[in-house]
Amino acid sequence: MGKTFARRFAVLDRKLAALPAPVRLYLPGRKALGADDTEARVELRAHDLAALRPLLRGDVGDVGCAWVEGHLDIDGAMRDVMRAAAALVHARGATEEPTASVSPWRRAWSLWQSHRHHTRVRDARQIEFHYDLSDDFYALWLDPRRVYSCAYFRDPGMTLAAAQEAKLDHVCRKLALAPGERFLDIGAGWGALLLWAAEHYGVDATGITLSQHQHEHVSALIAARGLGARVRMLLCDYRALSAPPFDKIASVGMVEHVGRARLTEYFDTMRRLLKPGGLALNHGITAGGLGNDQLGAGMGEFIERYIFPGGELHHVSTMLGALSDAGLEALDVENLRPHYARTLAAWSDALEAQLDAARALVGERTLRAYRLYLAGCAMCFEQRWISLYQILAAHPDGRVEDAPRRALRGAQSDYPFNRDYMVAR
Repeated sequence: MGKTFARRFAVLDRKLAALPAPVRLYLPGRKALGADDTEARVELRAHDLAALRPLLRGDVGDVGCAWVEGHLDIDGAMRDVMRAAAALVHARGATEEPTASVSPWRRAWSLWQSHRHHTRVRDARQIEFHYDLSDDFYALWLDPRRVYSCAYFRDPGMTLAAAQEAKLDHVCRKLALAPGERFLDIGAGWGALLLWAAEHYGVDATGITLSQHQHEHVSALIAARGLGARVRMLLCDYRALSAPPFDKIASVGMVEHVGRARLTEYFDTMRRLLKPGGLALNHGITAGGLGNDQLGAGMGEFIERYIFPGGELHHVSTMLGALSDAGLEALDVENLRPHYARTLAAWSDALEAQLDAARALVGERTLRAYRLYLAGCAMCFEQRWISLYQILAAHPDGRVEDAPRRALRGAQSDYPFNRDYMVAR
């Protein structure tokens, strides 16, 4: 056993020294591996074997767990840490499993687990775990509107705040929102899209959330802005909503919490709540490969444990299939993966700039989890292990006579012939 570990440590020693961001690893007892003191950009201090095993395997998620639980200390910029992590994963040669390795039995087991994990009670608890952590903590690193989803850097020089406003407008333009229309925001977060649509497009807007903190925050904003007559925030599950049909629906960053077993039900609920001829936009993170619906290198398990319990990712083809099975017609699909990589990098940098304030709000253990989550997810988007798609769909029964269609009246189509109406001018 000793010779085996010695050989593995020798291999690890060479790998650490050769990484793009050279790493120096201090073993228990202060023996060091990897780069020299003068060259190292990242330093790791392992306190016991619980930290060494995932390093030997190249398992980023388990290394993160060791850091969060105090078996390992990490010193260095998180961007350098993630550059090193990405190189270790590539050296390991396994970011995701091949399709052929996923057996029908395993698929069936995963589906059963998904069904069990996404009851209304469990979904509410899982949302509370993440989104009700601390409003002040999220405010440290999100933009002033607290938009907690992928920004849209329409112009390369945009700040995060400007890019988030561009994203809000991008969604509203795709939906062709018009004054007086009934608009539903499923998973409305801290209210940015809900309020943007009401104030810039004149819609009658309804938002829903399972987060008590978000419900209280948005309700206060609605009252403060005098929008109570045509904007409301409801504390309810999407499956429980029984309002009259809406003209337009958006769901941004919500589908990740739905679960594979509930995906068709989710889109079917969206269709039920949408007027015939109405438009819906789903904005969500997707898996990068058909054979594996979760993050590679152990990151999925890390996020499940510390950040988003119950979160599930699906390939965009799975999303489109479920949407079609529910009776919706996909009209437009846009990949915003590079935008989310940049968004997460901005969030990570903002958190790194305020570590003392964040530590005072959530403690060292949670802070470590979020530092790895933000920087690690930026890496995952950069490496194309996961992606982000906006899918515009229609309830196909009927015609929609909104502004983009007026020039096309008489044409045999229920949706615009081009994307010109989506483009900001």
